[in-house]
Amino acid sequence: MTDKKVMDQDVMDQEGFNEAEGSSSCEGTPCDNMADETDATTDTMAEGGEETASQQAEPTPEEVIAVWRDKYMRLQAEFDNYRKRTLREKMDLVASGGQDVIKSILSVLDDMHRAVAASEKSEDIMALREGERLVLQKFEEALRQKNVSEIEAQDKEFDPDFHEAVARFAAGEDKKGKVIDVVQRGYMLGDKVLRYAKVVVGE
Repeated sequence: MTDKKVMDQDVMDQEGFNEAEGSSSCEGTPCDNMADETDATTDTMAEGGEETASQQAEPTPEEVIAVWRDKYMRLQAEFDNYRKRTLREKMDLVASGGQDVIKSILSVLDDMHRAVAASEKSEDIMALREGERLVLQKFEEALRQKNVSEIEAQDKEFDPDFHEAVARFAAGEDKKGKVIDVVQRGYMLGDKVLRYAKVVVGE
């Protein structure tokens, strides 16, 4: 009788142990659901990380505006420097060109001073006239070296591109439309009119 009770107790202990082991092994649907939920949470966290990384990689509109504003300011500063540099170079070119012309005329001015001093002491009119002619020739040569030439007008057909009519006189049929007198000489600087010739035109 006692042995039977002991055996029954062993069977009950074994069944209780099996039930406890089965509950802790998480076999069945509840444990599977928990695993699925864990995997879903992990995937969601991964997707959220990728979205955050993509948001950080793309610049905001404010950042794009700041970049272009910086480029614009740099470009404007470079253009201002270029404009100032070209203006300074142009002024230097004009100043050096004027200096060169004035320097070439100074020798003619020296000759004019000598001619005036000689006219005060000499009574030889022919010698004085010859000296004046030489000074004039030297001055004209200095202008030619600077590419300055006189506009031909006397007895030429009137040309409004080079001549400026200040008066008209009846001069006969053969002088009609021609320059019969030059009031003021005109000059060219290369191919550009430096000063128009003031002329009298025949009718």
